Amino acid sequence: MPAAVPSAARRSWRPGRLLAAMAAAAGLAASPARALEKVSFGLNWVPEAEHCGFFQAKARGHYEAAGLDVELKPGNPNVNMPLLVASGEMNMGMGSSFTTLNLVAKGVKARTVASFFQKDPQTLVAHAGQGVATLQDLKGKPIMIGGFSRNEFWQFLKVAYGFDDGQLRPYAYSAAPFLADKKAVQQGYITDDAATLGKVLPEPPVSILLADYGYDNYATTVFATDAYLDAHTKTVQAFLDASRKGWAECMSGDYAPAMKAVLDLVPTGGEELFHFKMDQMKKRGLVEGGDAETLGIGAMTDARWKSFFDVMVKAGIYPASLDFTQAYTLAFIGKK
Repeated sequence: MPAAVPSAARRSWRPGRLLAAMAAAAGLAASPARALEKVSFGLNWVPEAEHCGFFQAKARGHYEAAGLDVELKPGNPNVNMPLLVASGEMNMGMGSSFTTLNLVAKGVKARTVASFFQKDPQTLVAHAGQGVATLQDLKGKPIMIGGFSRNEFWQFLKVAYGFDDGQLRPYAYSAAPFLADKKAVQQGYITDDAATLGKVLPEPPVSILLADYGYDNYATTVFATDAYLDAHTKTVQAFLDASRKGWAECMSGDYAPAMKAVLDLVPTGGEELFHFKMDQMKKRGLVEGGDAETLGIGAMTDARWKSFFDVMVKAGIYPASLDFTQAYTLAFIGKK
């Protein structure tokens, strides 16, 4: 029904005007709402608390308010997200500093546009009471490291702390060997160690966060091909701005919508583990530490990219001739 018309105005109306007004009102009511732009974003793992900001932005409607219909595509060990992004099957993906450096090294034009984890959650985990308190205490000790990690953080440990390949032991992504040997050391994650291993040990394990010792790998990054970035600049900016809102809410403790969305998909660990992970992210400065302290959530700097690249060149991972500046851009998130 048309809205009520003030009496003074009604006196001046004629039947023709009334019919025209009704037709115009009907046309407005029938006009479609602005269509949302579909955007796909590939996660680096199955949905979990470490993806809080993205699920918060979706659950709270921040993406929709920005004109986006965002699909958060789960990852798993069998999904090669960089390949999916490089081939155009996914618009954007989640990765780390290594992701786009590797792509550029292979001749693929792709860039990291934001980093929502200023600290990589990667740890080395030891049993309590074994004389391990710092990273230096692990030099020379056998350590269980996965094949993939041997070309990433292990290279940092070799260059920066003098670790050597003679320390390497196989890691099959099972806690059983670690739990069976009090002297064992393995790779871990600061958002998991105490919650998972701690439940089955007499004392909480010693978790050494490599980022606190200079491991400057950006994590939980957003990357895309240069072609996509050039063709969808406003879309990428809108996605990042909405994601920042989601991450800010998560860090403020207001993450119930994200938690529900994640646990509806993957209930493993339940609310207890989700809360633990969020607490570790906050206490350890994973999201709000580093560059984010002065430049805001998601920020990166030229200096840190260069420092990280220089270490990996020393490790022999990349040639010094590689133009590492082609692996990232500060155009989207470079300042508050």
